[in-house]
Amino acid sequence: MNNKQVVIGIDGGGTHTRVMVSDRQGHILAYLERGSASIYKDKQAAQNVQGAIAEALLKAERTTADVSALVAGIAGYDAPSDLEWITPLTELEGLTCPKFHVNDAVSAHSGALMGRPGIVIIAGTGSIIVGVTEDGQFIRNYDFHHYAATAARSIAYDAVYEVLAGSYNETDREFMGSMLAHWGVLTLDELADTAKKGFNTDRRERDKQFGDFAPAITKAAEQGSSVAVRVCERAIGQIKVGIELIGASFADEEVAVTFIGSVANSTYYLRTLTDKLAQGNNKRYLIVRPQFPPVIGSVLLALKHANIAVDEHIIHHLHSYEQSSH
Repeated sequence: MNNKQVVIGIDGGGTHTRVMVSDRQGHILAYLERGSASIYKDKQAAQNVQGAIAEALLKAERTTADVSALVAGIAGYDAPSDLEWITPLTELEGLTCPKFHVNDAVSAHSGALMGRPGIVIIAGTGSIIVGVTEDGQFIRNYDFHHYAATAARSIAYDAVYEVLAGSYNETDREFMGSMLAHWGVLTLDELADTAKKGFNTDRRERDKQFGDFAPAITKAAEQGSSVAVRVCERAIGQIKVGIELIGASFADEEVAVTFIGSVANSTYYLRTLTDKLAQGNNKRYLIVRPQFPPVIGSVLLALKHANIAVDEHIIHHLHSYEQSSH
């Protein structure tokens, strides 16, 4: 056997592509971040991912011939037809190993709960709720045609619409100031004019500008802004419904729930969702910390696809890497 064999795990999100190279024992040889892996967010998505793979292998002092399996969790992989744009992301000369493309939520669940039953909420650049039941069912809120509009851009659009509709009061003064500054205007009338022109004709750029404003919203909710609180509460209510939709399919009375993404892990969201789930329907929901990030979830899946049993030694090595990198 080639003792230089490695696996590659990829977490391809709407904002960042994260690539990790691991040997068969779970030692991380290379990790790097590059731009978006989604063609809906970045026209250069294929170059971002291919370049990241090549650079990671170079950093790990390995070649494409040393790769025994690759798993890529890609945001936006929701139907078989999406493979038309997803498959080329990992097409690299000489990279002939088995490649497995999954929705990024699969990688997130793999890392967060390590294959154990439970529900993962992702709210950051994108939004999805996924569960794996005791009998192995993989269930998404999308399967119910349910969508929790809690991605960063979604709550930002909602907040701007609230303000432009006049639904604000004295508690929102500071928040509205940050909103005007973010869009580079001085008055609400100027923001309204910008809005009537569609903000930005390029959808990718427009969504990015809105998404970048999300941290200001969760912060303002903490500080008591009525607009920010309403927006966050609406989104949190939708997440709760999605969790309970999926929770009904579990056999156990207690279901593990974990949160991934900048919005979901904001102080306001974490506290409020935890409180709401304490009175949740169908099950008792146990909030747990993710074991590993999604990119390590992809590594774990790649190891399994390479017929490598993920034992306590591999887990120890992965934990050691995580601790040393923080």
